[in-house]
Amino acid sequence: MTLNYSITLLNANKTMIFNFQKLHLSIRTMSSKISVTEERKLEKQRKKLVDQIIRVDHAGEMGASFIYKGQMAVLGKSSIAPLIQEMKEHEEKHLAKFEELLVDYNVRPTILIPLWKLAGFTLGAGCSLLGEKGAMACTVAVEALVTKHYDDQVEAMLNNNPKLDQELIQIIKQFRDDEQEHHDIGLAHGAEEAPMYRLLTAIIGAGCKGAIFLSERI
Repeated sequence: MTLNYSITLLNANKTMIFNFQKLHLSIRTMSSKISVTEERKLEKQRKKLVDQIIRVDHAGEMGASFIYKGQMAVLGKSSIAPLIQEMKEHEEKHLAKFEELLVDYNVRPTILIPLWKLAGFTLGAGCSLLGEKGAMACTVAVEALVTKHYDDQVEAMLNNNPKLDQELIQIIKQFRDDEQEHHDIGLAHGAEEAPMYRLLTAIIGAGCKGAIFLSERI
C-alpha cells in the first residue's frame, strides 16, 4: 500500500511538473506575441513620425527656395542680391537632400507642392516690393518658425528612437543651423526696420504654420 501511494504521489508530481512546464511555455509564447505586437506598433508610430517629418520638410524647403527666387526676381540687381543668392543656394541644397530622403524612406511628397511653389514665389516677391528690408523681414519671419520647427522634430525623434534615426537627426540639426544663420542675417540687415514689421511677420508666421499643418497630412 505504501508502494502504491508512493507511485501515485510520484505520478501526481510528474503531472504537476508537466502542467507547470506547459503553463510556463504558454506564458513565454504569449509574452513573445505581446512583445512582437508592441514592437510592430512602435515601428508603425516611428514610420508615421518620420514620414511626416520628411514630407513637411521637403515641402518647406521647396517653399523656401521659391521665396528666395521671388526675392531675386525683384532685388536681383540690388546690393543684397549676392546675400539672397547665397541663402537661395542653401535652400536648394536642403531641398535636394530631402528629395533623396523621399526616395530612401519611401515617402510620398505632399500633393500641395505646386501651391507652395506659387505661394513661396509670391511671398518673396511681394515682400521685396517693400524694399530690401521688407525682403529681410520675410526671411526673419520664415526662418524663425522653421528653426523652431526643426528643433521640435529633433526632440520628437530623440524621444522616439534616436539610434534608428540618428542620420536624419544630424541632417535636420545641420539644416536648422543654416536656417538660424539666415534668420540672423535678416536681422543684421535691417529686417526690423521694414514697414509694418510686426504685422508682416505675424501674418507670414501664421501662414507658415498653416502650411506645415497641411503638408504633414496631405
